[in-house]
Amino acid sequence: MSASASGAHDHGHHWEVSAAPLLAVLGIFFLLPLGFPAFFVYGSATLGAICAGLGVPLLLWGVAKWVSEGINQKPLMEGLSPVAMPTFIVSEIFIFLSLFSAYWMFRLGADVWPPEGSVTMPTTLPLIMTVLLVSSSITIHIGEEKLEHGDIGGFRNYLWLTLLLGGAFLGCTVYEYNHLIHVGFIPSTNAFSTAFFSITGFHASHVLVGLLAFVAIMLPALGGKYNIYFVRSVSIYWHFVDAVWFFVVSQIYFW
Repeated sequence: MSASASGAHDHGHHWEVSAAPLLAVLGIFFLLPLGFPAFFVYGSATLGAICAGLGVPLLLWGVAKWVSEGINQKPLMEGLSPVAMPTFIVSEIFIFLSLFSAYWMFRLGADVWPPEGSVTMPTTLPLIMTVLLVSSSITIHIGEEKLEHGDIGGFRNYLWLTLLLGGAFLGCTVYEYNHLIHVGFIPSTNAFSTAFFSITGFHASHVLVGLLAFVAIMLPALGGKYNIYFVRSVSIYWHFVDAVWFFVVSQIYFW
């Protein structure tokens, strides 16, 4: 066997090993199965804070490491991203469907809806949030087009716009949560409040993950470095988050 053939054979059987997925999963484990019920179900602020203190750093470390590997390993991303991101999105669809199914079960099975203790949901703010999120999908799409044509400066400009629009969306979410909590509408108020905070909070967490991924793209892009395959994958994810928001708005705010 020639040296070149041997090298090709070795490359074909090369496996990339990473601890990033394990770190991210451990972070999610401390936050959701442990931290969330500790605080909201059992009322233990101390245990909830401990779980969050362990989970958040692990999750951020895992995601940051994973993103860094994705940006720096172009051949790996080129081979996996067309299949990996759609597969991930399908799994996310089923998670959102489970949340919406619980909400539909609560609503359709109730004699009176919304139940006692609920507040009137705003209509103007979610429309503003919809405009922000749709606009951010447009800007990242234009930015991706700029990048594919070699315009790294134009890509950075539209990525900045996407970050600003996505950040404004999260700011609106924080403002809304702050208002609702101050009027006594909290996750434990009734079935509607539980569904509301679960669905909107889960969606907001996806927006946050998308923004963190965009930041991870922006940092090397400032120095002229980028991975087009990673950008495409994150862009697809962002469009998915945008599409889910239409279901959130229609079901939670206007139905």
